[in-house]
Amino acid sequence: MKNRAAYMVGLNKMEIRETPVPEPKAGEVLVKIEYVGICGSDVHYFKDGRCGDFVVDGELMLGHEAGGVVEKLGEGVTDLKVGDKVALKPGITCGHCEFCKSGRYNLCPDVVFLATPPVQGCNEDYITFPADMCFKLPEGMSTKEGALIEPFAVGLHAAHQGKVGMGDQCIILGSGCIGLMTLLACKACGATDITVVDMAQKRLDYAMKLGATRVINAKEKDVLKEVEAFTNGVGIEKVFETAGSPVTIAQTPYLVKKGGTITLVGMAADPEVKFNFGQIMAKEARIESVFRYRNLYAKAISAVANGIDIGMVATHEFDFEHIQEAYEAAINDKENVVKAVIKL
Repeated sequence: MKNRAAYMVGLNKMEIRETPVPEPKAGEVLVKIEYVGICGSDVHYFKDGRCGDFVVDGELMLGHEAGGVVEKLGEGVTDLKVGDKVALKPGITCGHCEFCKSGRYNLCPDVVFLATPPVQGCNEDYITFPADMCFKLPEGMSTKEGALIEPFAVGLHAAHQGKVGMGDQCIILGSGCIGLMTLLACKACGATDITVVDMAQKRLDYAMKLGATRVINAKEKDVLKEVEAFTNGVGIEKVFETAGSPVTIAQTPYLVKKGGTITLVGMAADPEVKFNFGQIMAKEARIESVFRYRNLYAKAISAVANGIDIGMVATHEFDFEHIQEAYEAAINDKENVVKAVIKL
């Protein structure tokens, strides 16, 4: 068996090497990776060398959204067998801190999360991983869908943080992968009026296909005026920012309804952004934030297995040998590339 691994060796530069196939330890499994998604954080690292407060120092293997097949079992593993299709949950937490014990393990200060510096990611053929972090996929579900469970879990967590319920009105700023996953999650939670905003018309077209009520092309129309018009100046109860753009983050206080909720999902490359808290105070609006997800992987898999179509979000597929081109496309062709996945 060969193990090819792709490392980011500098800004906008990827290098594929051959490395040894790892051996699973007790409680681990060896997984043959079949698909890895390119996340917005991967793009930030590749292009900017950082994502928020996380900074790349030296070579880094990117990739944390993975689906694959169990190749070998480590000692003591009984819940999985060779040949099982799995989705990898990329964060390994300590299990002992106050956050882990209270169920908010996504806030664990000692988490080891794939492709978050200095932890290496999974852009490689084979990886050893804790068996209890490999979620078995049901029959009929593909490993490509398995690789998309991670961003869908983010969308579900966003909807939960925003407390979306039956009949809610929502607006989602950004129709990239996380924006579309948030759209699907809001619909699943009962939202009946969902507006999606972006500057790329093809991405907005996907939002309509996935069930958006309306879309606004921010290149062509003033978003604040459009929202003011169709809400009669009242604003929108649930506002989601998923683009991680300083511009759209700054728009959220003006879009939210009095007493409404802003949920910040996207993480900007720069950790500090301009924000009008005067609007928040005057409206008594709430601000929620999203850091990954918690307790949602099994629910996300069940939702997909029972009909929620996350596969449409993956618009482009690249062979592993073309991983450099895949990352370049994710950066430079945002009009067309909603979500790129790597096929190994």
